[in-house]
Amino acid sequence: MSRKDFFIIAVDGYSSCGKSTFAKAIAGELNLLYIDSGAMYRAVALYSLENRIYEDGRIDAERLKNVLPSLTIEFHLNEKNGIRETFLNNRNIEDEIRTVRVSEIASTMSKIKEVRERMVSLQRMMSNSTGRTDGLNGVIMDGRDIGTVVFPHADMKIFMTADVDIRAKRRYDELVSKGLAADYDEVRKNVVLRDHQDETRKESPLRKASDALLLDNSHMSVDEQMKWFLERWRLIQLKYEGGN
Repeated sequence: MSRKDFFIIAVDGYSSCGKSTFAKAIAGELNLLYIDSGAMYRAVALYSLENRIYEDGRIDAERLKNVLPSLTIEFHLNEKNGIRETFLNNRNIEDEIRTVRVSEIASTMSKIKEVRERMVSLQRMMSNSTGRTDGLNGVIMDGRDIGTVVFPHADMKIFMTADVDIRAKRRYDELVSKGLAADYDEVRKNVVLRDHQDETRKESPLRKASDALLLDNSHMSVDEQMKWFLERWRLIQLKYEGGN
């Protein structure tokens, strides 16, 4: 293979595995654009709320389908804090999409075929290296169908998993740390339900790509996960250096 300067990394896996934290850490390490797929569905949810496409628990499917082609979602770097923030139609919506209400509706939006198709189209456009002037070395994105649907030809695919009890404890601890009331048994039930929904949904179900590397981080620290990644990333790079 010839030398390559722009890479695509896909990270998939179960809920509460730390996919986003892991992907963001890799983005910082390698100077990649981190594409927050969850934020994109939240943006659609916010738009639907503000424009009464989603109201009283119902979605005006026809109106939603008609407006989807006109929605632009981008991530722009905030020079003050170094975080890439979400923009919808050139408007910064980073804070507005982090509410519980928007999160709940985003989950519904992610199941709609037309919404997923539009988001995948935008995600692929973001991964286009042609004409880029931002100095980035590539993109990394986490989700449920990144390696199987969005970027099936990604240079590196990672599938993350962990024991369900460990994932439930992580989620429980996260809620408690935010001062939110939480019951471990209920959290665990929710994790198991989410797994079932992700694996059995009609549109882009969760599954490990045949060429994805499996990362079980049940008993790994953040540093150990990064070491695991860098060892394997070096092998990917070697494929493009001098034809080795």
